[in-house]
Amino acid sequence: MLHFPNAKINIGLYVTEKRSDGYHNLETIFYPLPMLKDALEVLPTSEESTLRISGKTIKGNPHQNLVWKAFELIQQQYPEQVAPIQIHLLKAIPMGAGLGGGSADGAFMLRLLNKYFALELSDAQLADLAFQLGSDCPFFIYNTAQLAKGRGELLSPIALELSPYSIQVICPKLHVSTAAAFSKLTPKPAPFHLEQINTLPISQWKDSIRNDFEPAIFASHPSLATIKENLYKAGAIYASMSGSGSALYGIFEEGKRMDIASDEHAEVFYFE
Repeated sequence: MLHFPNAKINIGLYVTEKRSDGYHNLETIFYPLPMLKDALEVLPTSEESTLRISGKTIKGNPHQNLVWKAFELIQQQYPEQVAPIQIHLLKAIPMGAGLGGGSADGAFMLRLLNKYFALELSDAQLADLAFQLGSDCPFFIYNTAQLAKGRGELLSPIALELSPYSIQVICPKLHVSTAAAFSKLTPKPAPFHLEQINTLPISQWKDSIRNDFEPAIFASHPSLATIKENLYKAGAIYASMSGSGSALYGIFEEGKRMDIASDEHAEVFYFE
C-alpha cells in the first residue's frame, strides 16, 4: 500500500505567548502543497518489521524517524491487529526547511496503517495520536488549509484556495536553528487575526501578514532575506519564509515565477 506525504507552507506565523510548560503558543495557517511529496509504502512480511529509507539522506537512527515512531505507536495501541510489515520511505521533501516533511511522514504513516490494518479510526482519533508524534503532525491528518493555534495542534478549517496562483518554493541548503530563533523572539499578540484572511485581498498580505521568525533568522542568514527580496522583485504577490526556515516561497500570478534554477546551494520547486 502506498501513501504520498506532502509538504506544507505557513501563511503568517505569530509567536504569541511563552507557556508555563516551556513551549510557545502560535498562530498560523498551514497550507498543504500536494505537489511536493515523499512516498511511503508498506508490504507484509513473515519476518520482523523493518524501515528502509532512500532518496534524500536522513542522518541518525532510523528508529528515531517519525515513520517508525508512528508504527510503534499503532503497534502498542492495537497489538492484536498489527502484523509485521516492511516499510519503505522515499524522501523528496527537503528536511529542516520549515516544510513539515518529517511531520507529514509520521502523520501519513498513521493514516496508512489505519487503512492497511482496517482499524477504522476517525480523523479526530488519528489527530490525537499524531499529536504524540509532534505539534504540527495533526495538521497532516486533515491535510487541508487549517488555522492553527496553541502549539500548532488546535486546528480550525479555513476556506483558503491558492490554486489560481503559482507557488515557487526555494530551499537553501543551510541549517537554521529553531531553538536559537525562538530564543531571540519576544512573544506578542498577533497584529492580524488570520481567521480573517479571506477579508484581505492577497495583494495586501505583504503589509499585514508576517512570519515572526524572519527578523532574527534573516539577521543570522542575510542570504534568506535576499531571496525574499528577489521574489518580490520578480513579481511575487506575497513572499515569506515557511515555518522557522530555511525555505522561502513566493505566490505569483499564474504562470509567473522567479528565474532561478536548482544548484548546489538551493533546491527550487515550482507549482501551477
